Amino acid sequence: MANLDSEGIDGVRMTWNVWPRTKLEASKCVIPLAASIAPIRPHPDIPTLPYAPLRCRTCSAVLNAYSQVDFAAKFWICPFCYQRNHFPLHYAVISETNLPCELYPQYTTVQYSLQASTNPSNPSSAPQLQPVFVFVLDTCMIEEELGFAKSAMKQAIGLLPEHALVGFVSFGTQAQLHELGFTEMSKVYVFKGSKEVSKEQVLEQLGLSAAWQRPMAWYPKGLSNGYIKTGVNWFLLPASDCEYTLNSLLDELQTDQWPVEAGRRASRCTGVALSVAAGLLGACLAGTGARIIALVGGPCTEGPGTIVSQDLSEPARSHKDLDKGAAPYFKKAVKFYDSLAKQLVSQGHVLDLFASALDQVGVAEMKVAIERTGGLIVLAESFGHSVCKDSFKRVFEDREHSLGLCFNGMLEINCSKDIKVQGIIGPCTSLEMKGTNVSDTVIGEGNTTTWKMCGLDKSTCMTVLFDLSSTDQSNVPGTVNPQLYLQFLTGYQDPEGKTMLRVTTVTRRWVDSAISSEELIQGFDQETAAVVMARITSLKMETEEGFDATRWLDRNLIRLCAKFGNYRKDDPSSFSLNPCFSLFPQFVFNLRRSQFVLVFNNSPDETAYFRIILNRETITNAAVMVQPSLISYTFSSPPQPALLDVASVSADRILLLDSYFSIVVFHGITIAQWRSMGYQNQPEHQAFALLLEAPQVDAQIIIRGRFPVPRLVVCDQHGSQARFLLAKLNPSATYNSATDTATYNSAIDIAPGSDIIFTDDVSLQVFCEHLQRLAVQS
Repeated sequence: MANLDSEGIDGVRMTWNVWPRTKLEASKCVIPLAASIAPIRPHPDIPTLPYAPLRCRTCSAVLNAYSQVDFAAKFWICPFCYQRNHFPLHYAVISETNLPCELYPQYTTVQYSLQASTNPSNPSSAPQLQPVFVFVLDTCMIEEELGFAKSAMKQAIGLLPEHALVGFVSFGTQAQLHELGFTEMSKVYVFKGSKEVSKEQVLEQLGLSAAWQRPMAWYPKGLSNGYIKTGVNWFLLPASDCEYTLNSLLDELQTDQWPVEAGRRASRCTGVALSVAAGLLGACLAGTGARIIALVGGPCTEGPGTIVSQDLSEPARSHKDLDKGAAPYFKKAVKFYDSLAKQLVSQGHVLDLFASALDQVGVAEMKVAIERTGGLIVLAESFGHSVCKDSFKRVFEDREHSLGLCFNGMLEINCSKDIKVQGIIGPCTSLEMKGTNVSDTVIGEGNTTTWKMCGLDKSTCMTVLFDLSSTDQSNVPGTVNPQLYLQFLTGYQDPEGKTMLRVTTVTRRWVDSAISSEELIQGFDQETAAVVMARITSLKMETEEGFDATRWLDRNLIRLCAKFGNYRKDDPSSFSLNPCFSLFPQFVFNLRRSQFVLVFNNSPDETAYFRIILNRETITNAAVMVQPSLISYTFSSPPQPALLDVASVSADRILLLDSYFSIVVFHGITIAQWRSMGYQNQPEHQAFALLLEAPQVDAQIIIRGRFPVPRLVVCDQHGSQARFLLAKLNPSATYNSATDTATYNSAIDIAPGSDIIFTDDVSLQVFCEHLQRLAVQS
């Protein structure tokens, strides 16, 4: 559980754990002031309190372990605004020996279990209802693929909590909403695939318009499989009541019956189907946690959200098309999904996408709706592939494999006076609630100190970017508290439907970096900084036209090394970096070569998929996406980390590469030959059998704890799939570096039977030599 150790009880990691006092000094640090927060990450030491939090009457910050308390006069001073607040009567018995839980110094994170009121004038404060899952299934697939998708859905419905409500939309040329409340006869509402349909039109066609809409709470609990005359419950039924109906419906469901001419793509109205599902959920009682789970097997070619024409001779848009503005459907589709995202956010509902196709399906266009609603995404080649099949199952599993899906989240941030929030990169939406702590510079979802998170789970993680106020007078030594404070408040509905509030309060020290930068250096978190730079780079590549990511990363790295390196001017050989920075150039080297920056080899869908997951995963997981981990298995030593370098390849070694999206078990050529000869099956070679088994066992442990489930690649040296490993390794030995190899061999100790990489990329050693030369220039 390295995750828990590195992020502690608070689930907060910062690029700088000591902050410079002024905006000017902060800008000289090159790496921005940022915090990565995992708002509801489980931890055994977080207490749950059965009462409402006590808030400051001026700034609304919650009472916390850093508040100053006068036990005699019964008041507390807020560390954020220095306001005095009197304790209410139920805190009358507190004393220095009888502290409430939130004042214990070790409880910087506490959780409150809030009992929702039943105030009739405010329906949104009514008790939370059962969660809703609307499945949206694409039928424009070949029989085999549709079969895989249907069996995945059946398994999911069996795993859902009995009280969860379920709805079903299928689509092809048209979108069909299936009525589940009447088992005697299958009844379907059909929506034309070529025409955009608004929420109001959906509700009107379903007979659920506001004029006679009935709230879901009126559903007669005892009634099972009857005709229910309560509006929305014709379409949304408890999983236990409609499992048989839905399974029968799926058994009868066929691939889309509209004929497809030769040389044409199937007519697929993904946009209309999602609009119908969102419209149906709009009829639910306010505050209901709901997810649209879309299983899509190809590109939208009909109606809103279209990404490509039906003519097969026209290929789906590529990165080059997007850069040149030669993707005729792209902007219109993004605009459609942006409006769908706004609708879902206002309703508090989530869009999850499971996309399986050899062609693109439009993830690049849908990204805005998935990310802003906090949705999950899985991209695979087939619904029968373990990546898709096992990931889909994980969404609905319980206990230790549960993702801990939560609903209707709201994040609020309080900061010390001189700190401003620029924005968040991650799965949330700005609520545009401005305050004194909002920066004029906006990065990601900004202009606010409050965000909506329709869906979140126990691994959801976001990056908050901070700025300092431009006035330096208030921030000079001696005039302010030497500590700065940040408080993150996350309200959400847990899987059982309870309303929870997680409050995390953290403190860091101000330091005058102009006088001494040593403290600042010691507070640098290289791993967090690398992930934050990866997230900012990805955002800039999407939002800034003509942005040169490689050049921007290089310039910032040179500035960082020039600022914090030790060297004599114009003498590259004198250059050295403090250990607190020594790994960062390697992270940047791997980031420049990663799928986040080098997009030419990927489709826009794949790039969007990688970036959505980069922006929502923990620092530990995101760092593996940027710089994969490599473990070596040999007879002579226990498993141990290996250099991410081609020099680590050896004929008598097994390597396990974890690049997050794929796990590679790579056998050296000698090991592969012994395995082919069956030595592992002979009693005298038991050690060899154990050596072969060890990386497979470790790979399965990684796979079990990860979402989406990574692809497992088992390959041999010189085999065709060896490319999955070699592409990630530092090319220290290439086909054109024979002249350098002798000197490099002595430096790195290349193992016998190693490999060379056919590439023109520079190696890490050459990269660092250039970096040193540029950093020490006058």
